Amino acid sequence: MTLAADIPRYKEVKAEILARIQRRIWRTGDVLPSEHELADEFDCARGTINRAMRELSDDGVIERKRRAGTVVAASRVRHARLAIPLVRSEIEATGAKYRYRLITRAAIAAPAWLRARLELAAGARLLHLQALHLANAQAFQFEDRWINLAVVPRAAKADFSVISPNEWLINAVPFTDAEFAFHASRADKDVARMLQVADGDAVLVAERITWLARKPVTYARMSFPSSYRMVTRV
Repeated sequence: MTLAADIPRYKEVKAEILARIQRRIWRTGDVLPSEHELADEFDCARGTINRAMRELSDDGVIERKRRAGTVVAASRVRHARLAIPLVRSEIEATGAKYRYRLITRAAIAAPAWLRARLELAAGARLLHLQALHLANAQAFQFEDRWINLAVVPRAAKADFSVISPNEWLINAVPFTDAEFAFHASRADKDVARMLQVADGDAVLVAERITWLARKPVTYARMSFPSSYRMVTRV
């Protein structure tokens, strides 16, 4: 199919996919063609298809599942949208002064648990960073991050003593997919020392993985004092 030139191409792709779902050409639970197949059919770049599919996913029309493909959603659902936050902006929005400190940095072979989590080959080297974000003099977030050097080789030379990996990645590296997980935990000795809480105190842990074209970019584990409050909207 050839798309019209007078409107953004991704919008016409989105409209056509939606129309097919509404006409029940694709029904609830049906697996949609791959982005590559759709790009061939619509005679456009995969990036155009990806943007249309992201918007349909945000609208609750389709569900995108890693390894399982993209399926027509059972119902139109409103989603809470989670943006990847810039920690500096979070802190400064409260009126506090942002401070940052790099704790450790090492380029090492990925441990077995991380290779399994990110589906990495044995011997894959990642940049391991630990950093502390502070609001005024108070610990706000302890960041434990791994960056895949095969996907982001520039990270090996980045000066993370002056810019946090959170801020550097947001500004320098795109991503196509992200996974978020949140859970309550108890601070071990290292986390307790960084967050200035007692060993065993309750903390909130946020884990995040981002991918670029199905290749893992980074895994991050962020620990917050129990007073931290996260807000999102639907």
